[in-house]
Amino acid sequence: MKTRTMTFEERIDRLTERNEALAQSVEMMVAENRQRDRRLGEIMEGIARLLHVAEIHEHRLTHLEGGPS
Repeated sequence: MKTRTMTFEERIDRLTERNEALAQSVEMMVAENRQRDRRLGEIMEGIARLLHVAEIHEHRLTHLEGGPS
């Protein structure tokens, strides 16, 4: 069975389609990365708030136990 050779135009069309598909994939990855970065920023802010609360409670407990203020 002999395979048909693609014409120049067919090869260009195929490469164009693949290029468009790759461009769409990259756009989706960029959007996903931005969403992940936003979520990571929210998590980091939450951790910072929790750390602040923990420091306040540690200071309070140290003070109640008669330690240095």
